[in-house]
Amino acid sequence: MGTVVSVRLNGGLTDSRGDAVRQSAQAAVAGVFGRWDDRFSLYRPGSELSRVARGDIRLTEASRQLRDCYALALHWRDQTDGVFTPHRADGVIDLSGIVKALAIREAGAALDSLGQDAWSINAGGDILVSGCPDVTFARRLDPLVDPDWVVALVNPLDRLDLLATVPLRAPLRAVATSGSAERGEHIWTPAPGIRSPFRQVSVLAADIVTADVLATAIVAGGEPMLNQCTASAEIEVLAVLQGGGLLATPGLRR
Repeated sequence: MGTVVSVRLNGGLTDSRGDAVRQSAQAAVAGVFGRWDDRFSLYRPGSELSRVARGDIRLTEASRQLRDCYALALHWRDQTDGVFTPHRADGVIDLSGIVKALAIREAGAALDSLGQDAWSINAGGDILVSGCPDVTFARRLDPLVDPDWVVALVNPLDRLDLLATVPLRAPLRAVATSGSAERGEHIWTPAPGIRSPFRQVSVLAADIVTADVLATAIVAGGEPMLNQCTASAEIEVLAVLQGGGLLATPGLRR
C-alpha cells in the first residue's frame, strides 16, 4: 500500500515464547495487508480491481469482497453527499479511500483471534487500538503515567512539532489523518481545481473506517462538510487550516 504498518502488543513475555507471539502477530497482520493490497491495488496490473478497471472482468463478475467493498464506499458517498467518492474523474473505480481502513480492521480481528487483548495498529498514521497498554513498568518510573494508548498529532507545517497528544479512550479507539502534508494534493475536491481550506484533518471515532472516510471527506468538502460530519457522527476533529490556524471540536479541546 506504499506505507509502513506497525503493530504494538501489550507487554508480557520477553523470552522465546514472547518472540513466537510477536512473530505470529506480525505474520497475521502482514498476511491481511498483503491480501487487501493484492486484490485492490491499482498499481498492481494483476490485481482484481485493476482487471475491473481495464474491463477484463465486469464488476458483477468480481469477487464478493470487492463488490461488498464497493457497496460500502457507495454508502459513504451517500452519507457525505457525494464528497467521498469511489470513482476517479475518469470513471475508474478507486477504493483506496476505504481499503486501508478495512485492512486495519481485519488485522485487529486477526490479533484478537490470536488471544491478544491489547494492541495498536498504525498504518501510515491511521491507528486502531484495543485494550490498554501494559503500564506496570512505566508506572514504576512515573506513577502518573497515562494508562491509555496515546497518539501524537503532528504539525503539518513542522514535522518535528506536535499539535497535541491525545489518549484513545472508549468509545473513540481509532484515529485517522488526511491531508496534503505527506503526499501532496492527492484528494479530489467536489470542485476540480479548488484547493481544500484544510492542510490536515485528524478524526477520532469508534471505528477506523468511519475515522478514515470522514477525515478524507472533511479535507475534500471543507468547513461545510466538517460541520455536517460533526453534527451527524460521534467524532472528534482537529483540522489544520492552510495558514496554520486550528479548528477543534469541544471534546478534543478538553
